[in-house]
Amino acid sequence: MLMFQTGQQLDRRLFMALGIPMAGLTGNLHGFVPTKPAKAKSVIVLFCGGGQSQLEMWDPKPDAPAEVRGAFSTINTKTPGLRFGEHMPQIARQSHRFTVLRSVSHDDTDHGSACYLSLTGLFHVQKSANPPPKPDDPPTLASIFRRLKPEAPFGFPSVHLNGPLLVPELPSPGQSSGYLGRVMEPLEVDPEFPERSLPALETRDELPVVRLQKRQLLRDTLEQHQKTWEKTPGLLDYDQRYRQAYQLISNPIARSAFDLSSEPESVRNRYGRNRSGQSCLLARRLVEKGIPWITVFWNGNIRGQDKEPDLTDQYGWDTHNDIFEAMKDRLLPRFDQSFSALIEDLDQRGLLATTLVVCMGEFGRAPLVALEPRFAGATPGRKHWAAAYSVVFAGAGVQKGAILGATDAKGAYPTLDRVSPMDIHATLFDALGVDPSGDYHDLLNRPSPISRGRVISRLYS
Repeated sequence: MLMFQTGQQLDRRLFMALGIPMAGLTGNLHGFVPTKPAKAKSVIVLFCGGGQSQLEMWDPKPDAPAEVRGAFSTINTKTPGLRFGEHMPQIARQSHRFTVLRSVSHDDTDHGSACYLSLTGLFHVQKSANPPPKPDDPPTLASIFRRLKPEAPFGFPSVHLNGPLLVPELPSPGQSSGYLGRVMEPLEVDPEFPERSLPALETRDELPVVRLQKRQLLRDTLEQHQKTWEKTPGLLDYDQRYRQAYQLISNPIARSAFDLSSEPESVRNRYGRNRSGQSCLLARRLVEKGIPWITVFWNGNIRGQDKEPDLTDQYGWDTHNDIFEAMKDRLLPRFDQSFSALIEDLDQRGLLATTLVVCMGEFGRAPLVALEPRFAGATPGRKHWAAAYSVVFAGAGVQKGAILGATDAKGAYPTLDRVSPMDIHATLFDALGVDPSGDYHDLLNRPSPISRGRVISRLYS
């Protein structure tokens, strides 16, 4: 066995199987990552795919012309000088617990590649397009974190809830572990039927833990005679995934973490008895269990309303037409309920102080209301707009009741403190005690930057 500077022991056969030379290695296999004091024990990324309209929500322009302002009025919040769109009253009552950053900006204007940018920190080679995911894509942020910090209560330091996000027919690129291999995939959980995502967690009377332990012992014995493991990285990857599955089966904490039925009915109702609300509730439960990285896809499809206009669970934020009807009747009531519940619940339980919550999407909506004949719907909406949109931060030392950045009179371009998606990524890693200027290493020990952004220090001023 080898002992590295981090104190971690690594099996020599792993290096042989991956073809990594032994000489000259003085660091951590996962990457030469300087650590720093952590601000948070967990992060929750609440990803709202499709493009939330900043003008109807976080950055309304009540004095703009009607074709910019839109059909909604605005309401006061608990933060002096901060107004939201009228259909977020519960969130308005929580504004003293979070910061709104109104000046996020980039120039990728289609969902697939913009989601890829938002979830990996890299621009896709097919910019402003909807490319399919590929096995050799760069890893999603949750997988990068898992590569750097593999320790977790039951083997999965990162979890994706309510995914994958469809854009709208195929999963968006940027959600997988990509070239890091399947062993680095975040644990994917369906919040409505977690037992379908984790069938191994369904206990069987005829298979108590002691029998599982005996099976594991038998398998470990057989492995000693399987020399092929040292020559085939694919089998080694499979072996790692088997061990993760065993951790889930044998750990009672894992079995209880996904059991939403143990929550009081009043709590489940507060979050909303729907996929979005229960995803947020499950995120809170995973924070309580010590999971460091949780990505919640608030909606599973950017515009599922095209095929299922009567199913609110299918609605996404891609509101080219019928924006005011979709937001008023479908999207905002649920979002207002679930997001406000998450922030309030975390704070009341004392968890917000050590949990960074980031509500974001891939971009916003255009500062012009217009009917688009290429899309379904009879009333006007707004096109994609990446030049300026809003992101919300809460917890882990972030300012409370603050507004950062600003946009022009139409909400079209930043006028103060422009921020990129990469800066958000750097802030997420920094919050968990990972220096974003460091590297992570792929399975062939090739380095890649953790982030190409800078920590948004103004959040903590």
